[in-house]
Amino acid sequence: MQSLGYTSVPAVHKYLRQAEQLGIDSQAAIARAGIDADLLSDNSQRISGEALEKLLLDLIEQGQDPLFGLHSAQFVQPGSWSVLGYITMNCATIGQAIERIAPYEKLVGDMGTSHIEPHDKAIFLYWQCRHQHPLVRRHMVENVLASWLLYARWIADMHRSPAEVWLEHPQPEGTDHADYEALFGCPVLFAQNKSGLLIPHEYLQAPMRQADANLLRTLEEHALSLMAELDDEEPLPVRVKNTLRLLLKDGLPRKEKVAERFNMTVRTLQRHLQQADTSYQSILDQLRQELAEHYLLQTDLAIQDIAQYLGFSEPRSFHRSFKTWTGQTPGDYRQNRKSAPPHN
Repeated sequence: MQSLGYTSVPAVHKYLRQAEQLGIDSQAAIARAGIDADLLSDNSQRISGEALEKLLLDLIEQGQDPLFGLHSAQFVQPGSWSVLGYITMNCATIGQAIERIAPYEKLVGDMGTSHIEPHDKAIFLYWQCRHQHPLVRRHMVENVLASWLLYARWIADMHRSPAEVWLEHPQPEGTDHADYEALFGCPVLFAQNKSGLLIPHEYLQAPMRQADANLLRTLEEHALSLMAELDDEEPLPVRVKNTLRLLLKDGLPRKEKVAERFNMTVRTLQRHLQQADTSYQSILDQLRQELAEHYLLQTDLAIQDIAQYLGFSEPRSFHRSFKTWTGQTPGDYRQNRKSAPPHN
């Protein structure tokens, strides 16, 4: 049976606060789930996914609230997502905050993974839950999507809503569709192929109310060190790619700097990557292509700005590389993909 990974302690507190509001003895539920209560008082700790699943099933059963996960989202706060919460709070715009989710979400846990897809005049931010138990999965999915929205409204000091919300499960028995639409403020579609928020492009430019570029840089440096610890069990190519993703924001990193992250010389790093049937340049090209496609489709950044962000010395070099990767120029790729009909 596949492991359910782990969850950071702060991410659990939303569920516990909702349980307490429902009059549930959360301490007893914590004990029944086999969780050390002292562990939950330390926000730097994690609990296993298996323990979280036991705890949620217990709380859902006791609470008799068919919208337990959805209602738990009301308790979201920056600390709910560990360092990631504070990173997003200090970004300049909602779009920049969304870009930070995937690279850093392992700091919150590996309960699921976030992805972004382009849609006509919008992006689709969706979440794939790792848990397979139908009840636990449903409540977790609803909690994550509702938490994203409520937190975004708070950090941007606005009350905007997505264009649509998609949920992969059918509407649960004993629930009212109006309750979902009241919280999300938009149409909520059930039994979809993915669960996520359809976010209009213009919302991505919404400014944060307390953005701080200097603090953001400090927080990301701290997150980088924490990610390095979490990546210890990942294959080296994955760790190199994650390191490049986080360092690239400061310009194209030197190989020596990347190798230093793993206490290796450049030659040793290249040898280990070769043994894994890849290379430093292949990993860098793959990451650059992913980021290029992301920025071309999900932002209105000028192509020359994208080229600069990806560490190309001039736009012509970016054009050549992108055409090698995709067979299209960046401009053609942006135009062709954005004019394509959205996925359903």
